[in-house]
This record gives sequence, structure tokens and C-alpha cells, in this order.
Amino acid sequence: MSRATKPSAAPFVPDTVDLDALSRAADGCHGCDLYRDAGQTVFGAGRRSARMMLVGEQPGDQEDRVGEPFVGPAGKLLNKALDAAGIDRDLTYVTNAVKHFKFVPAERGKRRIHKKPNRTEIVACRPWLIAELAAVQPDVLVCLGATAAQALLGPSFRLTEHRGELLHLDGEVDVDVDPDVFVTIHPSAVLRGPSEDRDDAFGALVADLKKAAAAL
Repeated sequence: MSRATKPSAAPFVPDTVDLDALSRAADGCHGCDLYRDAGQTVFGAGRRSARMMLVGEQPGDQEDRVGEPFVGPAGKLLNKALDAAGIDRDLTYVTNAVKHFKFVPAERGKRRIHKKPNRTEIVACRPWLIAELAAVQPDVLVCLGATAAQALLGPSFRLTEHRGELLHLDGEVDVDVDPDVFVTIHPSAVLRGPSEDRDDAFGALVADLKKAAAAL
């Protein structure tokens, strides 16, 4: 990719709503430099006919190794929260705003430490997310965390100001679908928080998911 070329996945995204075809194409995406260090592309997973789509930030270490979204500790907590909210994950479509794992190596050992994607990387990867929205056509879209929310609702969006509210896509993305949009914290935020606050944080996440489920 030329330095003069603005990073974007757009040239790699085929004109199709076939999720399998999109996933295969994403395997070869070089739309930004994150593919250089990541083990593989981690595309979305779930039902083509899903009425609810959940979007996180990016794959983590375990997701990068396995090649599937939300299979690590945050994914296990998400499963627990979805179950508590009465949502069958098997009936949803789950993906991330960024499809490659961004990390820095630990000072010691072989651990890879998550690093938040920057705005350039988020925007570069957004054509894949738009393609997934066009393919799935969800009735309800849940943004898990600020990165996902800002990818779809703009860089000035503040999750804390609109958490749990019924929202709609407002022009930040050009896609022919108008789902009910809800924003909440990423499951990893529950895991990273103080242990004494985790029950309350988990309960609030479940409450947000119940609001989203009620919109179906």
C-alpha cells in the first residue's frame, strides 16, 4: 500500500451480500497495516438472517489464534450476559469494527497485549462492517464499547452520554439499512474493572442488552 494512498479496505470488499464470500475476501485484506502482525483476519460469525447484530472493537489474542470473534474471556462473559438477557447468541451475528488483532508484545514472555486501534485503522476497516450490515440487515444493532460506537456513529460520539438509548445510524455510514441502535460497554470492561464493581457492571450490561432485545 502506497504511503500516498489513504488506508482503506474498500478495494478488497467484493460487491456481494454473501457472507461466506465476504469472509473469504477479508482473509486477503491489506487495507491497513494491521494484517502484517496479526495471525489472521477475524471476520464476523452468525446467522445471515440474524435480527440482532453485535459489534465489538477488535479480535483479541484468542480470537486471532482461533479465527472467530468473541471466543476469549470477553466472549465467554458476553455469552453469559446474552443468556441472562434472554438472547440466544446462536440467533445473532457477532463481529468487530476492526478485523485484525492489534497488539504490543509483553516486555517478558510471549504474551501479546491488546492495543486500541486508532481512528485511521477503524475507518480503513469500516467497509467490511458496512458490507456485513448490508448482508445481515439487522433490526437491532448493539455497539459493544466506544470503538464500535464511534465507528458507526462518528468520532465525537460519547458512549457514557447515550448508553442504553434508542439511536439510529445518522449518516456516518452509507448503508441501506436502518436498525435500532443501542450502545453499551464492551464485556472486557467488566473484566478489567475493580473486582468489587464487577457484579454491578455485569448487571448494567445485561440491562442494556435487555433493552436491545425488547426492540426486536
